Amino acid sequence: MFPAGSARELEGLPTPLYYYDTGLLEETLRRLENEASKHDYHVHYALKANTNPNILHAIKSHGFGADCVSGGEISAAVDAGFAPGKIVFAGVGKSDDEMRMALSRDIFCFNCESVQEIEVLNGLAKSKSTKARIALRINPNVHADTHHYITTGLEENKFGINPWELNSVIELVKRSEHIELIGIHFHIGSQITSLEPYRSLCMRANELQDWFAKQHLELKHINLGGGLGINYHEPDTQAIPDFASFFAVFHEFLEVRKGQEVHFELGRALVGQCGSLLSKVLFVKKGINRNFLILDAGMTELIRPALYQSYHKIENISSRIENTSDASLHPYDVVGPVCESSDCFGKAVELPESFRGDLIAIRSTGAYGEVMASNYNLREKAQAYFSKGVKP
Repeated sequence: MFPAGSARELEGLPTPLYYYDTGLLEETLRRLENEASKHDYHVHYALKANTNPNILHAIKSHGFGADCVSGGEISAAVDAGFAPGKIVFAGVGKSDDEMRMALSRDIFCFNCESVQEIEVLNGLAKSKSTKARIALRINPNVHADTHHYITTGLEENKFGINPWELNSVIELVKRSEHIELIGIHFHIGSQITSLEPYRSLCMRANELQDWFAKQHLELKHINLGGGLGINYHEPDTQAIPDFASFFAVFHEFLEVRKGQEVHFELGRALVGQCGSLLSKVLFVKKGINRNFLILDAGMTELIRPALYQSYHKIENISSRIENTSDASLHPYDVVGPVCESSDCFGKAVELPESFRGDLIAIRSTGAYGEVMASNYNLREKAQAYFSKGVKP
């Protein structure tokens, strides 16, 4: 069940709201820091998962770096106290202004994804009389076995450089006086729950490292990306991902060169389980085969079910549920108020008999919940609350 404590206290808060379990977040970060340090691995938090300032400050306090995919995320990371020397800038479509800003910040590395990006970055670095440190994002053609919208490491998609382009890319790098190649980068997808794709990634990375060695190119670091998933179906059973097993795969199968640093970019795995979207039932609508729970939260607060058809565990956490002996469950379609048929969190969800005003928790929304919120239908943005009483 929802671990936030007394439902009676939460029922007094205005909904919809994002609720963060600070204790779980801290324990997740502590465990990640401990497991990464065993192998001297470097972790950059992927800001795209959640940019709430309190979340960022908590992550930064554990010494992690930042993985950013926009100029705005770089600014947010710096404002939260992340050292520029620990910031990597990824993304297939970096604008000139974003690259200029990142150069001015002297960030650790640009993860470059195309020939033209390198050409443009070289020119921008020249205009600033500096050098841009880059890693080449290479598509290893490893299938991540996840939703096709979030599979990113295959050939012939918008992300990354394909292996057959490497000869021409290296020639370009050698001609570019304001580019310093310091590493290679991979990212095969998101919400990966099997460790087998990471083993395959290691095998492919080893092959590519051999290729670079034959070109007499020294790579100071190798970045394996992120994508480690969470358990959406049983968030309490596995509240913290198995970081030990995740890193063990790379420790066993990745051939690290002498003096080479190993970097990762984890996002969802850090913050996904600590967040829940809380909402109240506005109306119970009677149907033919099932009833509808119409909530005051919608796709404007959590777009993942509409965008990916993703599953989130849904619970009725009203205080009256705690005091009832009626354990019978009823099927409900749990929907939002937005004027779109896709504004649905779940179909035939088994819940105790529910009524107007009941408090509903949609679990595992710490990643890609608040950060993807919108004002569609001119709805106001939901507030965020933390278990220690912090309200941004």
